[in-house]
Amino acid sequence: MRLELARFIESDLAAIGDYIAADNPRRALSFIQEIREQFAKIGQHPLIFQLRPEIGQDVRLAAWGHYVILFHVVGETVRIERVAHGSRNLAALFKPESREDNA
Repeated sequence: MRLELARFIESDLAAIGDYIAADNPRRALSFIQEIREQFAKIGQHPLIFQLRPEIGQDVRLAAWGHYVILFHVVGETVRIERVAHGSRNLAALFKPESREDNA
């Protein structure tokens, strides 16, 4: 499947990296690399992850540590939408004004 990243992903990863780097800069770099590796794994086998309709229509979730990777599968494309701490209001991340259009 083709893997596509939403425009929010780089800012999500930068914020996560900055937060972790405040205590451990080396871990921040390795953690962000691990998340990027998870993107590739999700792209290879996206349907093993459960649908999460309480978050949004057709949303799937992959956990990594205390963080979650939220994504959609549309045809042959896996679109990573957001990466966020699991304690956040995940449904709010999927309001129309919080997502970029697919166009």
